Amino acid sequence: MAMETTPSIPILYEDNHVLAVVKPPGIPSQEDDSGDPDMLTLLKQDIKARYNKPGNVFLGLVHRLDRPVGGAMVFAKTSKAASRLSEAVRSRSFGKTYICVVHGTPRTPRAQLKHYIRKDSGRNQVTVFDKPAADAKDAVLDYETIAVNGRYSLLAVKLHTGRPHQIRAQMAHIGCPLAGDRKYGHASAEAAMDVALWSTSVTIPHPVTKERLTFRSVPEGKPWEWWSGEQLEQAASFYIAQNK
Repeated sequence: MAMETTPSIPILYEDNHVLAVVKPPGIPSQEDDSGDPDMLTLLKQDIKARYNKPGNVFLGLVHRLDRPVGGAMVFAKTSKAASRLSEAVRSRSFGKTYICVVHGTPRTPRAQLKHYIRKDSGRNQVTVFDKPAADAKDAVLDYETIAVNGRYSLLAVKLHTGRPHQIRAQMAHIGCPLAGDRKYGHASAEAAMDVALWSTSVTIPHPVTKERLTFRSVPEGKPWEWWSGEQLEQAASFYIAQNK
């Protein structure tokens, strides 16, 4: 059972070095131009209050989730942990799996997508290329089609790289944009819905003990309610099971 910092940010795991939580959709990972409350600030405030800490609280952001995306997210509670977890991200020993709902059904039920992504920071949008392009970085993910429900499909996704908007942009590039994604898709009929993407697990080497830890989260509500609990669990655990 997850503890809670506030009703909206459940804690999945916490020790002296690591804090794993469930990020709610709609909250920025860190402070941005909107001025809205962000995960880093909210969690620092919570740690300060729960432990009655004087002065500033350290909390390191080692990976991000897009603002509309929810699910498992890990923070570092010390500078040493932040450095080691950031290195795990760079060396790709920091595992991330997701589930998403896409329009249509991918032509190939299971595949690895390899593209190149260039970010336009001014527009906060990325462009996907099939071949190397100037200022574009490699983007690699695996996906598995778990279930099909009318016009939509439920996919399990494993990221090998962590590029901006990677899953959203790559799935749109193959003709299967995410439901609710107004940036890369066609979401007029889903205007009130969050982007149908959820961080179902983060696997890290613990920064001190080196033990491999996996933190999991399965979403609720729309559009996830379009699928049975068994289908969601199958999608959320698919790539974890493959790694065993």
